[in-house]
Parts: sequence; structure tokens; C-alpha cells
Amino acid sequence: MISQKMKKMIATSSAIREMFEEGKRLAEIYGKENVFDFSLGNPSVKPPQSVNQSIKDIVDETSEIELHGYMNNSGFSSTRAAVAGYFNKRYGTTYGEKNVVMTVGAAGGLNVVLKSLLNEGDEVVVFCPYFGEYRNYIDNYGGKIVEVPANPPTFLPDLDVTEKLLTSKTKAVIVNSPNNPTGVVYDKEFLTGLVSTLDRAQKKWGNAIYLISDEPYREIVYGDAKVEFLPSLYDNTIVGYSYSKSLSLPGERIGYLLIPDTCTDFEELIASCNVATRILGFVNAPSLQQKLVERCVEETCDITPYSDNKNILTEGLKKLGFEYVNPQGAFYLFVKSPIEDDKEFCRIAKEYNLLLVPGSSFGCKGYVRIAYCVSKDTVVGSMTQFEKLAKRMNLI
Repeated sequence: MISQKMKKMIATSSAIREMFEEGKRLAEIYGKENVFDFSLGNPSVKPPQSVNQSIKDIVDETSEIELHGYMNNSGFSSTRAAVAGYFNKRYGTTYGEKNVVMTVGAAGGLNVVLKSLLNEGDEVVVFCPYFGEYRNYIDNYGGKIVEVPANPPTFLPDLDVTEKLLTSKTKAVIVNSPNNPTGVVYDKEFLTGLVSTLDRAQKKWGNAIYLISDEPYREIVYGDAKVEFLPSLYDNTIVGYSYSKSLSLPGERIGYLLIPDTCTDFEELIASCNVATRILGFVNAPSLQQKLVERCVEETCDITPYSDNKNILTEGLKKLGFEYVNPQGAFYLFVKSPIEDDKEFCRIAKEYNLLLVPGSSFGCKGYVRIAYCVSKDTVVGSMTQFEKLAKRMNLI
């Protein structure tokens, strides 16, 4: 028999992946061009040209022993130095390779840092709506998730509510900006208030509270939106990053943790992350992808297609009577369900071959997520179906 914990996780398995599989089934029936799958945040733009060329060059220029062999659990020294150098150039910091742990994507990084920090019963605060896998990541290591309720229409968390939820058992707070699923970018005013809140809590309880900044969408922002560099605001910040979105490499599973010297128990934390990387089974991040990061650390994808899709969707859905959060970053649109039951609304939308993800999967009932990192043809083609859905919902 499988473990009781896994039984629980199977029962609450990701609605995103379930809808993605449903999309493949419907495509076989109706044809891919007639199914509008907005379920999975799978980047649709090509990686920068330099990425493919760099991979070829790395294979040709690097010895097999170095390229395919083991290295320090933190990753290649040269790769970690390149990542540190990127931060130093962009933010005027003085990081070195010791501050960087290469990880198996952002998910791997979050698991490594939570494994390193949590004792049984420690609490991790998250802001609704949030990436649903946080629940399992925290539960994996005996932690307890504490949800700050959603605060529409801005979806900037209520700091008074947040402060009341901080306790002597609070070990960490996770922030995700640009946010999945809302696309909201947390501004400096909010973040400054959050930092003050955490500082008061640290003094009150006499414990360090780590701020884990989950930043896979850092480079995908629109207009004047700006993603703040949290380590400059709060000493106990740990940054988790993935190149899945910025370089369109989701299947390659490469990212990093940035752990500044200012973090409480810095040396122990770094050592713990090294051990966690090994015992969680990653051992180290993929060697070829580390070498790729080293060469392409400043590269990013062209996000114009995402911006174009966003504009088509927001303008079209507004005319049809739908309400939504205006996304400042990432590639998601968080739309208010016309009926109270967001899961039922997703079921109805599926009748029109529109595959959406219920907001309840992100800890926020009454909304649905649309991932618009798809082809422009898919977005344009979907508008006829959205119009039918709007009529069904009596919006027009």
C-alpha cells in the first residue's frame, strides 16, 4: 500500500495538470485547432537564438568528463559566479559563488530551502491566490501552510490580516511576484509595509522569519511595472529563480537559490541547502544546463507575443462582460467567475472547448485562471467560444 500522505496528495492532485491532460484528449476528438487550452503555463515563445547555439558550442568545446561528471552539490563554481555577477551588475551587490545554489528549477529550489528550514509544525505563510503546489512542498517537510485570504480587486495582501497570522512558529513567508495566477506585481509600497510587518514579528517572537521570493516570472513584466529586488529591503530574503520562463526552457529544469550573507545563520543555511540537494535526490542541477546558464545569464526571451495575447484577451473579454485582474506581469489572466462555483464554470467552459483552471486550485474561489502563453491563433480563435460562453452566462 502507498503512504497515507501520498493518498492525500493524489486526492488533491493538480487541477492544472488534469485539465492539460483533458486538453490532449479533446484535441484528438475535435482537432487541436478547435480546442483552446489555457490550462498550463507552458511558454510558447522560442528560446533566444543564443541558447541553441550555446548548447552546440558547449557540447563541442567542453570535455566529456567535465560536462557529464559530478560537481559540488551547489553546482559548478563558474556557473554560480556568473549568476552572482549578474546580480552584482544589475543591483550593485557584492555576491560571490558562495551565495548561489544551482537548483532543478524553481520547484527544486523551493523544496531544497523548505527542507533546510522547516521543523515539524513550523508555519509558512502564503498569500492567496498562490501556486497550489506550495501546499505539498510545505507538507512534505512537516510544515503547516497558513493562508492569508485573497484581497480583491487589487490582490495586494492585507498586511493587518497578515500580521495577525504571524506566530512564534512562523518560519517563512512566500511571495510570488509577478504573481501566478493573478499577474499582479507587488509594488514597493506594499513590500516596504510587508518588511516592517516581518521586522516587528521577528522582534516580538525572537525568531528569524525568512522571506522566500519565488521569482520565475521576474523578466515578464508589462508597461511601467517593476519587480523590486527584495534582498535590498529585507535581510532574511532568499530568492528562488527558474529559467523556465525567461529562456523558455521549462522542461530543462534549471534555476537557482540566491542566499545573501545577511540571512540569519547564513553558513548553516548554505550547508543545509547543499545537503538537501543531495538527499532529496537531485544531487546537483543538470550539468549541461548549468553551463548554458553560465553563457546566457543575461539573455531573455521576447515577451511581445505574451503582451499581444494579453491585449487581445483583456479587450475581448471586457467587451463580453467578463471581469478580471489587469495583469502587470507573468502570462496569466485571473477572471472572475460569473457564477459562484468556479469549478462548475470551468466545467461549462469545457463544453465550448475552453480549458480554464478554477481559482480554488490557487486558494481563491470564484475566479478562474487563463494561461495566455499560447499561440496568437489560439487566443484569436477562442474569442468566438468565449462569446458563446458569455451568452450562456447572460453577460451579453
